[in-house]
Amino acid sequence: MSFELAVWHEPEPITAERAAEVLRALREGDTRAVRPHPGVTEFTAAFPEAVSFGDSPAYALLTVDLERSDEVAGEAFALARECGLVCYDPQRGLVHNLAPLGAYPGMQLRTGDGMIVVDPDLRLVGDAVATMSPQNPFTALVVFGEHFVQSSPEITGYELEYKDSARDVMVRTHVPEIGAVREAFVEYAEGGRSFLERHDWRRV
Repeated sequence: MSFELAVWHEPEPITAERAAEVLRALREGDTRAVRPHPGVTEFTAAFPEAVSFGDSPAYALLTVDLERSDEVAGEAFALARECGLVCYDPQRGLVHNLAPLGAYPGMQLRTGDGMIVVDPDLRLVGDAVATMSPQNPFTALVVFGEHFVQSSPEITGYELEYKDSARDVMVRTHVPEIGAVREAFVEYAEGGRSFLERHDWRRV
């Protein structure tokens, strides 16, 4: 089995649904779906596994063995950003936009199925939360040495945890809906803590 990522340039952030439409059009040979961009050439030069298309390439596909996907994907996400490209992960149905970013440089998004993204965009933060499942049993946003928020599915909803490392305080709550988890994660990424006031927490 193999793991695939697609990269191309977008002038504005796009939804995962739009990214899926673009990739579908590209697979069908409709290169009008995207415009040529020099970042595609930079990207393919750095990844021997990546293949670009056309004399003035507008997109590239990166395909690797599944067992190497976690290792390679993190490098690909970072390089795509450096090259000014969005990166679409069709396996997870997630798109990595260039902006807007969160409040904490170096913040990491980590998931239970092995995805690690440094400086995730805010749309990706919200979308990644919705991918939790038995195969992807947690999502976390981590600012190492300072604080983190994480969540995992439960039978009747979701466990939500927050830790402030500087104060050595960790709290936990249960929320019934994924929307509450998504809201907490995006608020945290933006530097807010309103989610701490909306739920009843217990010390861990």
